[in-house]
Amino acid sequence: MNKKNLVIVESPAKAKTIEKFLGKDFVVRSSFGHIRDLPKKGINIDIANGFAPTYEIPSDKSKVVRELKKEAKAADTVWLASDEDREGEAIAWHLAEALGLDTATTKRIVFHEITESAIKNAIEHPRTIDIKLVDAQQARRILDRIVGYELSPILWKKVRPGLSAGRVQSVSVRLIVEREREISNFIPEASFRVQAVFTKGSDEIPAELNIKLESEEEATRFLEELKSSVFKVTDITLKPSSRNPSAPFTTSTLQQEAARKLGFSVKQTMTLAQRLYETGLITYMRTDSTNLSGQAISAAESYITKNYGKEYHQVRQFKTKNSSAQEAHEAIRPTSFETLSAGGDESQKKLYQLIWKRTLASQMSPAKTDKTEVRIGCTGQKAYFVAKGEMLKFEGFLKVYGGGKEDAILPVLVKGDELSRESIIAKETFSRPPARYSEASLVKALEELGIGRPSTYAPTISTIQTRGYIEKADLEGIERTSKEISLIGTEVTLKTIEEVYGADKNKLLPTHLAEVTTDFLVKYFGDVINSGFTATVEKDLDEVAEGNVVWQKSLAEFYEKFHPLVEKAGDASRQETSQARLLGNDPKSGIPIYARFGRFGPMLQRGEVEDEKKPDFAPMPAGIKLENVTLEEALTMFTLPRLVGKTAEGEEIKANIGRFGPYIQIGKIFVSIKPLDPFTITEAEALDLYAAKKETLANREIKVFEKEGISILNGQYGPYITDGKKNARIPKTVVAADIDLEQAKEMLSKAKPARKKIVRRRSK
Repeated sequence: MNKKNLVIVESPAKAKTIEKFLGKDFVVRSSFGHIRDLPKKGINIDIANGFAPTYEIPSDKSKVVRELKKEAKAADTVWLASDEDREGEAIAWHLAEALGLDTATTKRIVFHEITESAIKNAIEHPRTIDIKLVDAQQARRILDRIVGYELSPILWKKVRPGLSAGRVQSVSVRLIVEREREISNFIPEASFRVQAVFTKGSDEIPAELNIKLESEEEATRFLEELKSSVFKVTDITLKPSSRNPSAPFTTSTLQQEAARKLGFSVKQTMTLAQRLYETGLITYMRTDSTNLSGQAISAAESYITKNYGKEYHQVRQFKTKNSSAQEAHEAIRPTSFETLSAGGDESQKKLYQLIWKRTLASQMSPAKTDKTEVRIGCTGQKAYFVAKGEMLKFEGFLKVYGGGKEDAILPVLVKGDELSRESIIAKETFSRPPARYSEASLVKALEELGIGRPSTYAPTISTIQTRGYIEKADLEGIERTSKEISLIGTEVTLKTIEEVYGADKNKLLPTHLAEVTTDFLVKYFGDVINSGFTATVEKDLDEVAEGNVVWQKSLAEFYEKFHPLVEKAGDASRQETSQARLLGNDPKSGIPIYARFGRFGPMLQRGEVEDEKKPDFAPMPAGIKLENVTLEEALTMFTLPRLVGKTAEGEEIKANIGRFGPYIQIGKIFVSIKPLDPFTITEAEALDLYAAKKETLANREIKVFEKEGISILNGQYGPYITDGKKNARIPKTVVAADIDLEQAKEMLSKAKPARKKIVRRRSK
């Protein structure tokens, strides 16, 4: 490279955009994200020596580092241009360390948007790496590694192998588990909501009683009394009202609004926003600031007055709720208001439009309405009906960012007007439990509780789903009956209505694994996985970023509290964490039967682990939870495996339920029978499935060298050779059927041994 200046960014897309703005003396290269980190295996933190970390360059980044080193040596000046948040600062520091650059003198540039003016301004005003921000990010990384490394093995031993735990992750799961339990324990209370339709001439006036009635008897009596009532307008209130626009987007509010209006997941929103940012269309998308730059405010004013008129414009600068906002220093906004539509695909365009509208609306006038409230009295009653009307007088920001709500206009009424009764209906309603979390509402809760940072929400929500703690699901409604009492004319009538309630979409539901893990963590690590402690940790990290606290001291204070809890949790029994529930005794043998949580989820156990004879195990009945299963249901499951019949050769056909669902077994061959039931599958059905399986297996074999134990098989990813210990892929240029024994042996000799499966003994 013979360029004088080397600029290093994280992503190739970002590099491509920036290179367009710089002259011939600059070359822009990508580090492809982090180029140095803690090794995946081992803790790699020297706790005894000031929490000193050991970093490594991953093997997949060694080539990138070699090339960047070569180009850095050839350049007169190296510019580190990673993102402007703490993680970006840490990436810049790791780059300097890995490339042998002087962190005290190497030029560091930051920009909030990828536009020509922003990039050139950054080049004109470089700084050096901010070690305070690096320390804050290092502290977070080390803290999370310590929690994960010390806590996860406890979960492996006490709950289930392969589990993971983390500060923000475990608190998030706890919130969802506790919300689900609130819902399960919620007892709805019934009351009657009374709505009426009155008339004045040909105009209808809908209204609602100002109180709810507590029982069917009270509602019936009230409507009976209204038969002879006279209804008059007793008061009219006219209030001018205004509605102000919301602040421009932060990371969390963008995630919430994109979910509400566009149906995007949190992860999808962040991926799309990243692309819009890297192509220079929006400002940096990881921010908890609602500020807009003076330039953006001026540009918005110009666009609004030009396209809508001066009366639609109002300058606003929103105060950021989070006083410790440390990410970017501006809200998410378009880089140009003149670009009305942009993005590489339809999803990007939708998100861009949302950002464009929200930002522009934030600089627009309030919407003005006239609100009318009419009070309608009933003779002989203290309660009264209320009719409400609203008329939009001036659109303001709603012209750009608002719903299409129609005006609710009441007819002209004056105090003393007597109204005719058309109908009065008392509808039984039920109090509702707290709402289940969606991805968007979980983000809102985490932000309000001060847990995590904008950049952590999407990966956290993704992790708790992929780890099997949380499922995102649509909920079917449940049928119930309600009562409706109506007064029409002189008749009060009662009818029963069948209704469906509780249906919902894209809600986060805890699995039983989440409940077991949360209960264990709350018992032994309650002071660590609570929202207050996690928020305090975030504040401590903010103090490190401000230079007010030394990061090693912050970690030491945490570890002094945390490590003793780890040691104490090691004494917990597996029986305790399995949530074993005694269902009763087997009526034939008298042996106790438990419902418990096992290695692969909820299961049934007959017998004690401590007994000489090993206990029997059976799967849970389909669709039944551990806490609800009965002894009778459990006994049915212990009748498996069920003998279905025999093959023509006399081999037994057994039906059972395994880890992956119902199946039949004939000799050493296992066949899935989904969606059939192992209790009802017939011999004929089993034989058909067995024949289909044998045909599949026959087609799988290309060539077999039986004496040597070598086979050439068709696999999921193409043909391969196996001896049971090693698998060797066959190149596409080679015809598998033409391979002879010597060629097969040679290919196997070059193949790597298959990974060993670790069989863990069941803990007592």
